[in-house]
Amino acid sequence: MENLMFKKIITLFKLGRKVAKSDILNISSKFQQPPLAIKILFKILAFSFTHKKKIATNKDEGERLSNSLESMGTTFIKLGQFMATRPDIIGEELSKKLENLQDKLPPFSLTQAKDIIKKDLGDDTYNSIINFSEPVAAASIAQVHKAQINDDGTIKDVAIKILRPDIKKIFNDEIDAIMLFAFLIESLVKKTKRLKLVEVVFLLKEITNLEMDLRFEAAAANEYAENTKNDVGFRVPQIYWNFTSEKVMTLDWVDGVSIRETDELKKNNLDTKKIAEDIIQNFLRHAVRDGFFHADMHQGNVFIDNNGFIVPIDFGIMGRLDKMSKRFLAEILFGFIQRDYKKVAEVHLIAGLVPKNVPIDDLSQALRSIGEPIFGQAVKDISGGRLLKQLFDVTEKFNMQTQPQLLMLQKTMVVVEGVARKLNPDTNIWTTSKPVLESWLKETKDPVKTINETLQNTSEVIKRLPEFPEIMDKANQALTYLANGQIPQNSNSYTALNTKKLEMSAFRNQSIIGLLILVIFGLLVF
Repeated sequence: MENLMFKKIITLFKLGRKVAKSDILNISSKFQQPPLAIKILFKILAFSFTHKKKIATNKDEGERLSNSLESMGTTFIKLGQFMATRPDIIGEELSKKLENLQDKLPPFSLTQAKDIIKKDLGDDTYNSIINFSEPVAAASIAQVHKAQINDDGTIKDVAIKILRPDIKKIFNDEIDAIMLFAFLIESLVKKTKRLKLVEVVFLLKEITNLEMDLRFEAAAANEYAENTKNDVGFRVPQIYWNFTSEKVMTLDWVDGVSIRETDELKKNNLDTKKIAEDIIQNFLRHAVRDGFFHADMHQGNVFIDNNGFIVPIDFGIMGRLDKMSKRFLAEILFGFIQRDYKKVAEVHLIAGLVPKNVPIDDLSQALRSIGEPIFGQAVKDISGGRLLKQLFDVTEKFNMQTQPQLLMLQKTMVVVEGVARKLNPDTNIWTTSKPVLESWLKETKDPVKTINETLQNTSEVIKRLPEFPEIMDKANQALTYLANGQIPQNSNSYTALNTKKLEMSAFRNQSIIGLLILVIFGLLVF
């Protein structure tokens, strides 16, 4: 065990040197001051006999921070993306700076890609793939190639997504070292204990490891396709299971125009105003009807195909809402549209989201203080995402329970609204949302009564694929972790987390002197 821990220390030391020599600490310190001990540690780690690389100061802080994280590879990109969703730890301003972090890395070679397919799918399947292209897109975990397959006698254009070689090992080695660092910070700086840094890093590890099993993403795409198969003008690419494994995922190639290319859409006589409306309506429909929505719906992930259909891609990050949250969301938004603040307050109380002793008139008045200024604006400027954020801020004062899955939805809603407004600056969020919310609420009997009934059964069971019941259980577990922002105490992951903590605790008690020697040794060698 000690040998393993010293390996982690060496990995941590190398990562620390990378961070110390980058621009990360300078930028983040402007928004959130790190403890003095951390500053001193990184000053020591940054010590070098060679000249420091010049840092481009002509870019804004968000760009510089993103560039620094991207240059350090997969683990830091994932850490940055995850921290963007945790303003409670890094602060609101820094969290905003990280929201535009791109997930791009140079591609790996065609030979390596072909070797992975052969090894994972077998020679027969590999030999049946034709016109396999150079990589068309490369991210931190995987890259995409265009190819063709024979699907029951029909030649189909497909996108083949392939995991980076050895990415799982590299990521786990680095994230375990970062977890050790989080543990040492918690031990040295007592104030950080409330942030549960070790749990946060462990949660990122669990979720990213599932992202590194492409069967999980394929299952998400499959469920999303099943939910939306009758949605007019919306299509999810089909998954080809015979060409899909842990490291390889094959799905329909999307021939179409990215929605970021507004001029190209207009050139093809496509109505950008209607596309903007349809994107918002589909997003809300999936959230309130299915409780399963695409949580990474930025411009690069949405295409309009040759039939004029909206086609999303990249299903690595999906959001899930339970029955209670779906009803809560639909009632709240519709209540605001109707300006019925008392009804919105009642929904909060019935759903148990604020304590029962909160006076309903006080809560209703607080909700009015959010709604009225918003509705005083020009209708096209009203943001549903911003409304939800202000709602969470106000209800927090009434001891509302944190609902991370709704925060995830709020963040996604801001992105979706932004996408719609780029297509049509005059998009009216509320007239667009109203018919979707109204028809869904009519379809349910009495939504307020039903909330009470469903409190006992608040989790949706993921649609199973008979071939992969174990993967589906893990996938459902990861989505639950992501939604709750924590690891449940009765889970295997919780046991694994405690084992890690015990290991790190024993190591800390034995190794403080060894660590000092290693730092001195490292400064001389690296």
